Amino acid sequence: MKLLFVAIDGMGDLPIEALGNKTTLEAAQTPNLDSLAKNGKTGLMYTVGRGIAPESDVAVISLLGYDPFKYSTGRGVTEAAGIDLKMKDGDLALRCNFATLGQGKNILDRRVGRNLTTEEATELSKAVNSEVKLTSYPATFEFKNTLGHRAVLLIKSKDKPLCSHITNSDPAYAIINGLGVAQLNPEMVLKTCEPMDNSEAAKVSAGLVNEFIEKSHQLWETHPINIKRSKEGKLKANVVLTRDAGHLLPKFFNINQHYNVNFACLADMHTERGIAQLAGMESSLLPPPTGNLQADCEYRVKALLEAMPKHDCFYIHLKGPDEPGHDGNYKLKTEIISAIDKYFFGPLLKQISLKDTLICVTSDHATPCELKVHSDTPVAVLIAGGKVVGEGKAVKFSEKNCAKGSLGTIERGYMLMPQLMELLKK
Repeated sequence: MKLLFVAIDGMGDLPIEALGNKTTLEAAQTPNLDSLAKNGKTGLMYTVGRGIAPESDVAVISLLGYDPFKYSTGRGVTEAAGIDLKMKDGDLALRCNFATLGQGKNILDRRVGRNLTTEEATELSKAVNSEVKLTSYPATFEFKNTLGHRAVLLIKSKDKPLCSHITNSDPAYAIINGLGVAQLNPEMVLKTCEPMDNSEAAKVSAGLVNEFIEKSHQLWETHPINIKRSKEGKLKANVVLTRDAGHLLPKFFNINQHYNVNFACLADMHTERGIAQLAGMESSLLPPPTGNLQADCEYRVKALLEAMPKHDCFYIHLKGPDEPGHDGNYKLKTEIISAIDKYFFGPLLKQISLKDTLICVTSDHATPCELKVHSDTPVAVLIAGGKVVGEGKAVKFSEKNCAKGSLGTIERGYMLMPQLMELLKK
């Protein structure tokens, strides 16, 4: 028996007036997922907990069966692991965005208009690594861009260990009870990184981050890449926004040993790959989306089918609907969900036997088009295949329909994995 656990990033939504008060999932054409829902068990799930609008890393940690309040040590750490940066306890890792800073501290765009190429980001990263030196404290750093506007900053102290008890400079996210949480309607102003306790380590760490932000801004403001972007009428990538600092590697139990299985992960993003690796999975990063939804989905099906003989459990993370959710583009979000159903689940279900395969499909969090940020809205979840007996209660895979199912409302996402493992062993 195999387990395919598929998380579709940001798929959850709220009803949208223009869609006849349907969510994007409800409005999407999803015959394959509908069939699984009808022949399986369904429910709703708070991936981290009620009242918490989780970032993807915290939600994925929870989906994989780890209580994030106990195990999460900051997205910076999982991002660093996902790009193979060598980190040890006492180093400081931060998730970063290239962004556009206007007059004063005003942020014109948190993601440089979403059109910064990976090649441009690589040039800016090379410049900062070779020309910026930190002098406020004996420390070195490595700044590495990942995909588009995304990057990771790893600071290593030559003296005492650093500490992640510091605030974000990115106004869109706050640290609440140690977890990164999305802010609704934040003021788009670059924040000064502040220590969150009175320790010298936190003060030094905040100072180093602020120094990096200031020096990289000065360097990038007049960098040839940004002069060229300005001439082309594009926004400059002239500042870095930092968030979710971490100074400790998470102490995850090894997922394979814990459940006596052999897990692999196919991830669209570095943070998912990092979490999976730290949990003990064999983890591969899929190539970035090309814009051709059919080709991207077919590639992912092929990669999964090729890996299936070597492992018995798979975590598959598909990025798709999250970005249009952030952009408030409900039409595109609906189209992407339909395409995932048609080009990923369609071919996949033709190639596998549901008798020998347990499938779970859900989302890591909701990114409602109306809000344009992650929310604490519960997400739809279905479990089908294997020995699961269909309820026939959900005629469509959607939040409203899944709410009628026997899984009820799962209050914490980390409660799902033990249920899946129990079903797998049947």
